[in-house]
Amino acid sequence: MTSLAVRTASDTVRPDQGLEQGPQQSPGQQPKQQGSRLRALDGLRLLAALMVAGYHYGGRGGAISDAWGSSPEIQFPTAHQWLALGCLGVQIFFVISGFVICMSGWGRTLRSFFASRASRLLPSYWAAVILVTAVFALPPVVYHAVSPSDFLVNLSMLQMPLGVDRVLGVCWTLWAEVRFYALFALCIVLPGATRQRVVLFCAVWTLGAAIADAADSALLDLVLMPQYAPFFIGGIGLYLVHRDRRDLTAWGIVAVSWLTGQHYAVRELYQPPSDELFAYRPSLAIIAVITLGFAAIAAIALGRLQWADWRWLTTAGALTYPFYLVHEHLGWVAVRFLHRGFGVPSWATFALTVTGMLLLAWLLHRYVERWATPLLRTHLGRPFGSR
Repeated sequence: MTSLAVRTASDTVRPDQGLEQGPQQSPGQQPKQQGSRLRALDGLRLLAALMVAGYHYGGRGGAISDAWGSSPEIQFPTAHQWLALGCLGVQIFFVISGFVICMSGWGRTLRSFFASRASRLLPSYWAAVILVTAVFALPPVVYHAVSPSDFLVNLSMLQMPLGVDRVLGVCWTLWAEVRFYALFALCIVLPGATRQRVVLFCAVWTLGAAIADAADSALLDLVLMPQYAPFFIGGIGLYLVHRDRRDLTAWGIVAVSWLTGQHYAVRELYQPPSDELFAYRPSLAIIAVITLGFAAIAAIALGRLQWADWRWLTTAGALTYPFYLVHEHLGWVAVRFLHRGFGVPSWATFALTVTGMLLLAWLLHRYVERWATPLLRTHLGRPFGSR
């Protein structure tokens, strides 16, 4: 996804906390209690991750076909068309990431922002890279394993720009997230977040991304990410709406981001009807999913989903990032052993695999993130030379 971790997708807040609302400054803004949690956003993050998992298990071909022993089109004759739309969970992750990064980065120092992001992303990421590499090396599994050198590069999270084999298929979304963090840190966090600066950042990035797309420049593409920028920018705009629902400029940012975002999603993901393609992804369905994603986050921004304040949603949000990291490749292993090894029916295998990956995500959250994240944040957040 996402992303995901996806933060993702996304993956933008401390795993032991909810999504806290940012500072409110203007008298014209809607009143909110400090420290209240946007638990609905936590739930939406997990929903987006489950969409991506559905895509990986039943909405595409490739390695998952080998795991099933046949194409998912045969395993899920009707559902595979719907599951193919699950890849759009990544775009929803990016909108959520824009929202939460703007919220959590507002008022932070650059060191604090860096410590927060690194401590959130790295512990589960390192654990997932090591775990997937180890499982793929087991004799009963016998999946392709990367070289020792490429494994070490993967630990740096720079495998995408360096062009080495990836341990985690979803890490391309993390590379997009890291580039977004860098842009936001340099343009907003470093000089200090203000509404005017955030609006200018959104406007310049939107225009720059369009120019990069027209110029067909690899460097501009790498830095400005035209195909993903509208989603990050749309999330930032929605956070401005969250701060002040009467901010017409913020609504304009959201509208332009939705218009351009659906364009890129259709361009990249549309699949016409064809006997040679795995699944048909109609443009109207892609637009509908993107629209629903924006609408759901807008409803959260406006406080329309405050009734969804169940404590379990905070746990769901905490599981999203580790689940997103491990679900794809380890899901192949689970599907292969359950369906081909033990003859478990397709839908039962699907459900058991998702459940197993959620359980593994809980273990990573409980035994890796809970101690490693605050420890890493504390050490990275210290001033240089301090003890």
